[in-house]
Order: sequence, then C-alpha cells, then structure tokens
Amino acid sequence: MESATDAAPVFRDATDADVDDIVALVESAYRGDSSRAGWTTEADILAGQRTDPQGVLEVIEAPDSRLLTVEREGRLVACCQLEHRGDHAYFGMFAVSPALQGAGLGRTIIAEAERQARATWGVGEMRMTVISVREDLIAWYERRGYRRTGKMTPFPYGDERFGVPQRADLRFELLVKPLV
Repeated sequence: MESATDAAPVFRDATDADVDDIVALVESAYRGDSSRAGWTTEADILAGQRTDPQGVLEVIEAPDSRLLTVEREGRLVACCQLEHRGDHAYFGMFAVSPALQGAGLGRTIIAEAERQARATWGVGEMRMTVISVREDLIAWYERRGYRRTGKMTPFPYGDERFGVPQRADLRFELLVKPLV
C-alpha cells in the first residue's frame, strides 16, 4: 500500500489533455462503489455524475480560474479548482484518489491552494460550498480553519449534470477562511 510519504506531490495547472483523467478522478472520489474506498463518497446522497468533460474544460479555460492537478510519480492523484472572485478565492472540485484519502494529502493540497490564492491574487479569504448534510466533510474543513456561515443556497434539483439526488434536503452551505 502506498503511503503519504512515498513521493512528494507535484502541483501543476491542468491542460485540455487532462480532462478525461480529471473526470475519472472526480467520479472515483465521489460517486459509485469505487468512491466507498475513501471517506469523501457522496454515493448515498447522490447518484449519477459529479462532473463531465465539458464542465472540467470550462473550469480550465475560464478567466481567473485554475484547476490544479496533483501528481505523484507522474500519476494524477488529486485536483482542486481555484477561482478569483474579487476580494476572495473560491475553492472547488476538490478530489483525492480514494486509495490515498486519510493519509494527509488533502491537508497538503488545501494548504498549497490557499498559498497559491494569496500569492497569485492577493486575496484575503477562501470560500467554498459544501453539501450541508456532509457533516464529516464540513468537520474536516473546520479543522483546517474554515467556518460555517449558515448561508445556504439550493441544490440544483433537476439538473443531472450535478447528480441525481437520493434525498430531498440537499443544499449548499458557504464555508469561509481568512487567508492572513
């Protein structure tokens, strides 16, 4: 079994050539039986897809947006989106290979994403939205310094590009962290 210290992660911006690998990674981390190998699975609350090639390509090509990939020994093992939104950055599309979850790689990635957002855009805050019923995931972000705001936005029921809800109480909560 690979450990968190076997190889240092290499960060780089995604390119068009990475789209299929990123879609596969994100799907493996959140949907279906493969996602159950890690702890970030959404398989019990959402079926269907988490993302698609068009959605990933839009993130890669959007102005003021970066899709960071994380490689180990030349293999894509994680990714995250950073988007400049005025005085803050948005953090999204965070996925770590289920086989590597729980070994500290996620902490390393989010710290690097925060560092890059400060260095690249000079922002003072990172924001993200998390499905509010994901208490374990929200608690993980809270341990990284994020705080719950109580500000909710509706889940896009009926838009299967974001998945097929398995329950009727899904919504997104805004989490924030000062980057000072």
